[in-house]
Amino acid sequence: MAEGFAKELFDKNWEIASAGIEAHGVNPLAIKVMNEAGIDISQNASKLIDNNYLNKCELVVTLCGDARDRCPMTPTTVKRIHWPLQDPALAIGNESERLVVFRNVRDEIQKKVIDLARELTSK
Repeated sequence: MAEGFAKELFDKNWEIASAGIEAHGVNPLAIKVMNEAGIDISQNASKLIDNNYLNKCELVVTLCGDARDRCPMTPTTVKRIHWPLQDPALAIGNESERLVVFRNVRDEIQKKVIDLARELTSK
């Protein structure tokens, strides 16, 4: 979801990519709530993050506690930001209840990406 918002909000000179220590497909509920926001992430795929990948980055944003705790050591030349968000993939309940969680997290991510885009543009 963060990648989808960032690609919409950031200058096209930025290379935006999702990455993790494990490659996963996009959660269907994430696709659904992002479609509600007018952004199609159905073709997105995360990349595997490693030290070579990190060394090419200017900025790394981790989402949720698991990402912060398990992300490889970020080089000192790379700015790192952590957003301690709930992992919506861990939401329990029926689909309607889980969609509420996905929507809440989507809205939090959108606000944070907007703020980050403003911060980086003002520099």
